[in-house]
Amino acid sequence: MKLTELVDQVAGFDKLPPREKIQLFAWYLHTHRDQEHFGSDNIRALYKELHMVPDDVGKYVMRMSSMNTPDLARERNGFKLTRAVRSQLDAKYTNHPTMQVVSKLLTDLPDKVPDIAEKVFLIEAIDCYRVRAYRACIVMTWNLAFDHLLNWIFNDPSRLAAFNAAIPKKFQNSPKKASIFINRYDDFADNLKEFEIIELCKTANLLNDNLIRTLKEKLGKRNTAAHPSTMVVVQAQADDVVTDLVNNVVLALDLEQPS
Repeated sequence: MKLTELVDQVAGFDKLPPREKIQLFAWYLHTHRDQEHFGSDNIRALYKELHMVPDDVGKYVMRMSSMNTPDLARERNGFKLTRAVRSQLDAKYTNHPTMQVVSKLLTDLPDKVPDIAEKVFLIEAIDCYRVRAYRACIVMTWNLAFDHLLNWIFNDPSRLAAFNAAIPKKFQNSPKKASIFINRYDDFADNLKEFEIIELCKTANLLNDNLIRTLKEKLGKRNTAAHPSTMVVVQAQADDVVTDLVNNVVLALDLEQPS
């Protein structure tokens, strides 16, 4: 993990008191740079790496090692975090293996996503996931996948023709809806709800039943994440949405491959 990635996970990092910054930097040196011991110079170097003016590091390090319940253990080779402090930071900032997998899945995508709008959604999804903003990550991943689906339909004349042919069939009891015809990309959002677009893909036989079920399920999870509620959204829920939509929509529906 890069130092910038770690501090991006910490809400209000720049306003943390020096003691908490030094704890975090010490943990980073132990965990990600394999340093068993460190000195004040090592901590100052991390401040500078982030283009920050160092606090009075030497003073704080000595104070943190001499408190009644010290944060740092002082040894002949330098300082190291006490077991209690390191365990707390391990629990808070060590990535679960599934997080590493999902993070890599997202960060490997940019070269595979040609559309500019999709790249914007992807960058925001990555940023949200890294800082554990799982509600927002689910919303942005849905935006990415659904935009990809629409591009997949619109950019291929035969798929677009099949989609347009399905509209009067699906909405035969609604003359206003039945008259919709997609000429521009924006016509999707202007005239149809997301759920209706998924249903039309089914009517047009553009997607198989498994993918239709996946899209409906993930749309429901997006709605849950997007609407204000007291429901807690955790990493496992974001992992499920990201892996399913990226693998089965973004990577599976090839924009370059005609039907």
